[in-house]
Amino acid sequence: MSSQLVLYTNHQHSSPYVLSAYAALVEKNLPFELKEINLTTGEQHSGDFTRLSLTARVPTLVVGDFSLAESSAIDEYLEDAYPAPGHTAIYPADLQLRARARQIQAWVRSDLGALREERPTSIIYGTKNPNSLSKNAQRACDKLLAVAGSLIDKDGNNLFGAWSIADVDLSVMLNRLVANGDTVPANIRKYTERQSSRPSIQSWWKLPH
Repeated sequence: MSSQLVLYTNHQHSSPYVLSAYAALVEKNLPFELKEINLTTGEQHSGDFTRLSLTARVPTLVVGDFSLAESSAIDEYLEDAYPAPGHTAIYPADLQLRARARQIQAWVRSDLGALREERPTSIIYGTKNPNSLSKNAQRACDKLLAVAGSLIDKDGNNLFGAWSIADVDLSVMLNRLVANGDTVPANIRKYTERQSSRPSIQSWWKLPH
């Protein structure tokens, strides 16, 4: 297998989906090159990139002559291609817990749109939003906190004992609230801050925005 890995990101380094793939690569200690695509100018629709990325989206991972888009597909590919014990596992070994991790990943990508709109990931590293949530966004917030509250213990530990990539995806969604100063339960705040302190996550937010 070729060791040449390239991860394409949006040039603002703000995508939580790229972050998921980026964290998977870093946690597995895989050397890779990070290349930027300017989404605001439509670079993702250029011929060069569409020939590379089946869905013309970031993240796109290139491994030698193989390329793959969509962050959860990339995460699962990396887990299969670079498994434990040679590389850090990013999914639980238990079948049901692994399925739950994938469920969380799928859910945060497909739901809570109103909350994502009013609390974008740029809040984590940039300007906060002082406005209260709209009715729809508050409903999404309540759902997020209810789900998180059912999964996170009182001490804010990892979801499944050992860290997994689902911790990245859930914590980034929660950090839209925590970083903005919105009210969240203490255990969820502790969990979010603990996940945010991981070197793989810190190194991402230190990239130019």
